[in-house]
Amino acid sequence: MEEIRRALLVVDIQNDFCEGGSLAVDGGAQLAHRVTDYMRRNSGRYDLIIASKDSHIQPRGHFANRPDFVTNWPIHCVEGTLGSEFHPAFDSSYVDHVVLKGRYEAAYSSFDGSTDSGESLLDLLERREIDAIDLCGIATDYCVLQSGINSLEYGFPTTVFIDLVAGVSKDTSLEALEDLQSRGANLKHAFELR
Repeated sequence: MEEIRRALLVVDIQNDFCEGGSLAVDGGAQLAHRVTDYMRRNSGRYDLIIASKDSHIQPRGHFANRPDFVTNWPIHCVEGTLGSEFHPAFDSSYVDHVVLKGRYEAAYSSFDGSTDSGESLLDLLERREIDAIDLCGIATDYCVLQSGINSLEYGFPTTVFIDLVAGVSKDTSLEALEDLQSRGANLKHAFELR
């Protein structure tokens, strides 16, 4: 039986999505530490580790002075700013590839992004012959949700680490996890893996 080739997809652990950032999620900084700890202990489990970043230049209609926090948001993760950088507690030395998304339009799913060389996330996964994806990051109820939906739609068995996500709202985060599970995702605790 062939060994499953597995990727870890880490979604948007950036300064602007952590405490002190312009669109902060409670627990973001702690999550950065926990994901780094997980990668340190488990990087050998993965054939590929990918991190996505919001990387906005002029995202049409995505920013607003009076945001509704549904379809538009405060200015965040503008390319070249400190807010767009990975949180300092997230050790990106474990990451093989970074996928940038949302330069000129809203992009919630990591699958909407591409590497600096222009390769899409899907093309990268297929080129590296990845069979399954483990998913973690920020925010459970937005970018993690949409990345998970796309992962499943593209046919990847997908596991969401429920102890390695942080969301905007407790209620909508729970709904997002339930949605992903109903679509076929596995929900697991990363630190209970053997």
